[in-house]
Amino acid sequence: MVDLILHLGVTFLLTIRDVIPIAVVIFGFQYLVIRKPLSNLRGIAMGFFFVVLGLTFFLVGLELALFPMGEIMATQLTDPAFLYGEADVPDVVRWQDYGWVYVFAASIGFATTIAEPSLIAVAIKANQVSGGGIGVWGLRISVAIGVAFGVALGTYRIVTGTPLHWYIIVGYLIVIVQTLRSDRMIIPLAYDSGGVTTSTVTVPLVAALGLGLASTIPGRSPLLDGFGLIAFASLCPIIAVMSYAQITAWRQRLAREKRSTE
Repeated sequence: MVDLILHLGVTFLLTIRDVIPIAVVIFGFQYLVIRKPLSNLRGIAMGFFFVVLGLTFFLVGLELALFPMGEIMATQLTDPAFLYGEADVPDVVRWQDYGWVYVFAASIGFATTIAEPSLIAVAIKANQVSGGGIGVWGLRISVAIGVAFGVALGTYRIVTGTPLHWYIIVGYLIVIVQTLRSDRMIIPLAYDSGGVTTSTVTVPLVAALGLGLASTIPGRSPLLDGFGLIAFASLCPIIAVMSYAQITAWRQRLAREKRSTE
């Protein structure tokens, strides 16, 4: 217990150090450039305190729970005793033997994205700005499906050891084609949706999963193969959101054509 309190105190001080540049920029512009006093200085100071406190607990929670949990799950799912039971372990890694790894990766990608605070905020704002045209849950689920597919595909890449850049090149070629064929109103939102997935909840678990897989699968390097899952988690939601918009537009067009023929 004493060690935990000391760890929280050290992390709190380090977080203050990291937040100080933000405060310097904000207060510097307010008093030196805009040259107007802040109307609610006490409330802002309390807000900064709660930010630092929240970040402290979050960072300690990452270190004590999320990172170890992701690595433990990766280790257990790739354990030869789990994969093959009493059967002989093959000499080469077979991607089809890691089915539960892909299922876990997709599940954790979907669950963490649904719970991602940044995505919730973007979805609410998109719904408000569009006058209800963009559904909050429709956007959240489409982004979560994109992340689930991306993380599962990224784990497949780790298992097979194939080059990362080919996946990214093909993915962005798909994005370019979709961008040329999508409604202009959805394109910025789709690109932002790819960015908000790489935030507080998703990144720690996905990164821990990738590093854990690369550390336990024979012939894989944590440095070369362990990273890259976040790229999939950023790329695939862009494709998913534009696909969601295109499918919605297609269904609306079919509905209009059906009404016109009646």
